[in-house]
Amino acid sequence: MKAMTHATYGPPSVLRLEDIPRPVPGSGEVLVRIEAAGVDPGVWHLMAGMPYLIRAMGFGLRAPKDRVRGQDLAGRVEAVGPDVTRFAPGDEVYGTCDGSFAEYACAKEENLARKPANLTFEEAAAVPVSAVTALQAVRNAGRLKAGQSVLVIGAGGGTGHFAVQLAKSFGAHVTGVCSTAKADLVRSLGADEVIDYTREDATDGTRRYDLVLDTAGNRPLPVLRRALTPGGTLVIVGGEGGGDWIGGNGRQLRALVLSPFTGQRLRGLAVMNLHHDDLSFLAELIEAGTVRPVVDRTYPLADVPEAITYLMDGHVRGKVVVRI
Repeated sequence: MKAMTHATYGPPSVLRLEDIPRPVPGSGEVLVRIEAAGVDPGVWHLMAGMPYLIRAMGFGLRAPKDRVRGQDLAGRVEAVGPDVTRFAPGDEVYGTCDGSFAEYACAKEENLARKPANLTFEEAAAVPVSAVTALQAVRNAGRLKAGQSVLVIGAGGGTGHFAVQLAKSFGAHVTGVCSTAKADLVRSLGADEVIDYTREDATDGTRRYDLVLDTAGNRPLPVLRRALTPGGTLVIVGGEGGGDWIGGNGRQLRALVLSPFTGQRLRGLAVMNLHHDDLSFLAELIEAGTVRPVVDRTYPLADVPEAITYLMDGHVRGKVVVRI
């Protein structure tokens, strides 16, 4: 089968389209014929091996242990391994696996759900990592309640555009922060207010929110806390910058250390494993028309390096998707 692989860490140029053996599903695994795969910042981090903390977490110190990149997927079940009970060949599914930039991949049964019936495979592939991250940020870490006010920083991006819609579905008053080019998109997703960060500072303290979701990456903690009510909650999702060793994770660590000493709840969120319950919950919202994925561009499998480069340039509206 065709797959996008890399033998060393580095920039997108290290990726190669190669023929490799088709995987065989083990116990509790599903072999998926992949139709489309999403691209998110985690793909870049694992490709680059940066920050170095990633390598220490078991992904390979000097070279990647798993040579095929990609995590989001949408496709059809090709075969199932022993002990799989929820799927059969031919089922249309979406979810995550290790190595979705390939024609076939094995995924754990628990990391898959049935594809929303009203989405194309390309649209469905845009959902899993970003939408589940947004869901866990809003519902789990943020403990959002109806009637509360929410500030979503990075509202036009992969996670942010889902966070806006989910917060609205939970009954919140939502303010989205984005660039001028993404303002109309964020309004169309249901945001009650939109702040153009090139013209106005949403964290200058003039307005305060019950929940602040920072999906955009590098504002210091004191700045973010200015936008919180005295008992509000800050959720930092991912993060860029911060040095070679721990990268943007430094802000999350500082938030956890500081949180017990303030009346505000300061949380970091890094979704490492997606469960089918969250994917099924999202599928219900998508089929009801409450949530929709936004796909900025699609690329063929051979152009994964270009897709990652475009993503990391920082101007993506919603998600980037690879057609397999």
